[in-house]
Amino acid sequence: MKKNKIIILLFAVTMFFLNGCTQEAQNKIGRSIQNWTGTNGVLDIYMGGQLVQRFIKIDKLTTATSTDGNTPRNYRYGYGYIDTNRNLVVDKGEKKVYFEISNFSTPYVFYENPKN
Repeated sequence: MKKNKIIILLFAVTMFFLNGCTQEAQNKIGRSIQNWTGTNGVLDIYMGGQLVQRFIKIDKLTTATSTDGNTPRNYRYGYGYIDTNRNLVVDKGEKKVYFEISNFSTPYVFYENPKN
C-alpha cells in the first residue's frame, strides 16, 4: 500500500512540475526522454533522386548548437552503422561511425527502422 502512495505522490509532483513548464521546456523533456529510450532510426541520404548512403541503428539525430548553447548550427549529427548493402540490418563488417549532415546538403530522410 505504501508503494502505491509513493507512486501517486511522484505522479502528482511530476504533473505539477510539467504544468508549470513552458511548452518549449515540455518539448525538451519529451525529446530527452525519447533520446534516452532510443529510436532505432534510419538515415537515408539521397543525391540525384537515388539513395547514396544509409545509416542504421541511430539512437538520436541531434541538432548542433553554438558554444553558448543558444543558437542552433546548420547541421545535425549522430552515431550509426553504415548499412553498405542497404538491408536495414547490421551485418558483419558494418562499422558504427559518427556522422554529420548539413542543412544545406542533399536531401535526407530520418525514420524508425521498420524491420525492428
